Amino acid sequence: MLRTSIVLLALACAQSAGAFNLDDLKSELNQTIPQPPPAAAPQMAARPPGDPLAGISNQDQIGSLKQALGQGIETAVASLSKTDGYLGNPKVRIPLPENLQKLDSGIRRFGMGKYADELITAMNRAAEAAVPEAKALLVAAVKNMSVTDARNILLGSDDAATQYFRKHTETALSGKFQPVVVNAMQKVQLAQKYDQFAGKGVQLGLVDAKDANLESYVTQKALDGLFVIMAEQEKSLRANPLEASGNLVKKVFSAIKF
Repeated sequence: MLRTSIVLLALACAQSAGAFNLDDLKSELNQTIPQPPPAAAPQMAARPPGDPLAGISNQDQIGSLKQALGQGIETAVASLSKTDGYLGNPKVRIPLPENLQKLDSGIRRFGMGKYADELITAMNRAAEAAVPEAKALLVAAVKNMSVTDARNILLGSDDAATQYFRKHTETALSGKFQPVVVNAMQKVQLAQKYDQFAGKGVQLGLVDAKDANLESYVTQKALDGLFVIMAEQEKSLRANPLEASGNLVKKVFSAIKF
């Protein structure tokens, strides 16, 4: 409405002067009608200079990390120790040892895949039974963590905490896991299932009969799966700190998320 009035006024002035110049009219309009200011360029969030943890006490730093790691341990152990915790998760599912995979593909061509499937299920069930043994050792590693350890983890890579656990607990965890794996293998008759599996391969001339150290294999794969899940949780916490439980954890991990 305002623009129309200005145009009519300008035309009237031009006609009363006896001349009509379109360029002059455009110039007059541009001077009369206020122009919107140019849009401001979007500003990118910049990482605060210096130490992102400078305003957070050492006590809060280590306290938040211990709280977050404690939650992660609980979640990882609970998810893997349930039925199909390993078997139903393709990221941690324990496959046949490499030296038996040729036998697997061979007996499946003869319609004997059930022997391989039973062996795979038995190995994963053994891992699911063993993984609760990890909880006490992992919690102890968290309790023994120093301020320096905490800072290195907080300011480290996405899997810095997982690497810390591997370094400080893997050997002890292996010692804890193996007896449970052996016991679980007996319960699910893993040795018997392996004998059935390998025996069919021997009958078909696919492999030579030989022993396989399934106890050590299942133990290591169970540990690998545990660390895979813990690394996933750590990465998720760093990416989405506001979704964590506990205000202290949110505060500290938000400070380092840049």
